[in-house]
Amino acid sequence: MNKGNQPRILVVDDEFSVRDSLQGWFRKDGYLVTACGNGAEALRALEAERFDVALLDIKMPGMDGIELQERIHRSTPETVVIMITAFASVETAVTALKQGALDYVTKPIDPDELSHLVRRAIEQSRLKAENIALKETIDHHLAPTDTLVGESLGMREVMRLVQQVGPTDATVLIRGESGTGKELVARAIHAHSPRRYLPLVPVNCGALPENLLESELFGHEKGAFTGAQYRRKGKLEMASGGTLFLDEIGTIGMKTQIDLLRVLETKEFTRIGGSQAVHVDFRVVAATNEDLEAAVTAGTFRQDLYYRLNVFGLRLPPLRERRTDIPALARHFLRKLGQQMDKRYDDFAPDAMDRLMAHEWPGNVRELSNAVERALVVGRPPVVRAEDLGFIGPARMTAAPGGGELGAALEVLDSLEDMERAHIGRILGRCGWNIKAAAETLGIDRSTLYAKIAKYDLRRPEETERRP
Repeated sequence: MNKGNQPRILVVDDEFSVRDSLQGWFRKDGYLVTACGNGAEALRALEAERFDVALLDIKMPGMDGIELQERIHRSTPETVVIMITAFASVETAVTALKQGALDYVTKPIDPDELSHLVRRAIEQSRLKAENIALKETIDHHLAPTDTLVGESLGMREVMRLVQQVGPTDATVLIRGESGTGKELVARAIHAHSPRRYLPLVPVNCGALPENLLESELFGHEKGAFTGAQYRRKGKLEMASGGTLFLDEIGTIGMKTQIDLLRVLETKEFTRIGGSQAVHVDFRVVAATNEDLEAAVTAGTFRQDLYYRLNVFGLRLPPLRERRTDIPALARHFLRKLGQQMDKRYDDFAPDAMDRLMAHEWPGNVRELSNAVERALVVGRPPVVRAEDLGFIGPARMTAAPGGGELGAALEVLDSLEDMERAHIGRILGRCGWNIKAAAETLGIDRSTLYAKIAKYDLRRPEETERRP
């Protein structure tokens, strides 16, 4: 609807008497009215103004009402169209209805009937405009891959696959260790899809025993079991039109596997205790940290369900395989959690970042988020210090075998990797394990050096001495 208080109406009719009468009627009712004698004139008006309602005569010389309706629908979809026709052209008017017109009136026009239609049209136009504005707002705030932080090769590949599969309706199976952010990837896929304006409904399959999971998925009718005092919709029904995210899919029992497979194949189910089929239309994104192929071989996971879920596979790398993403992830959590706690932090101190980079992160991104949150609780702005991360153990790094005397041994090392490992260990020893100084000496950035340290399992000399 236009921004002013008065709705705008466009009247298009090649008969002057009709245009003049309609213009007079609606101006008396407080509307702003623009009258045009042909389609070309109407298009010029549409370029200059936004109209809530367009009254179009079907039979006009040159561009007829049907073609003009199509153009209005493409250029300003929030404008609601009402067709004007003679009795002889009712069939054409019905065609216009099929193409999106709200309704039609026949000549001679009944003012009361038309006024009623216009009021309906204005309300529909207002709702259309609000819907368009809401979708634009959602698109602006979704920023589909903003929650996927990282510039490593592994994460760039994940983002590429998300953008590739998101606009389709393909079923996706996300694999990754616990805490790697599988639900974030599922939400990014949903945000890239045409279903993004309807909900993504998550179900943690591993958190519920099978009987409760069945009720959670399928819902139940009143009286289906003790305590079922009312009908309850399940997650399958709630996800209709949107996306169903089945987390920890590898944990579900055989009965639920059979029931779920039937739903995926037929797009219908019955609630527990019910007899009426419920039709659903949702996209499925599933996730697991288990070896489903091994489960299929062992007979604990149905092969047909596995094939149904694994249409498009996506692997999310653990944090130890993308250490170069740790600084960006840590700063992302620093900003996000700092805002939530109303604490303003500028950055991590170098020794704190060194500790984050050196940690193994068995809990992956979730553990990193928890570590940053804990540091913000115990620390003081403006920077996070190493002592704020006290629960993270000392860096699991040591120098390469041979300490600082590796230079003489380089010529007896056979592989290029052995030579690189020895050289990096020697430089680290020479620099006293000062990461910044060692990286500058080697001519690489700190992130690359950390990746090499992890790759070669290099450790500080004092840590080597304590190893059994």
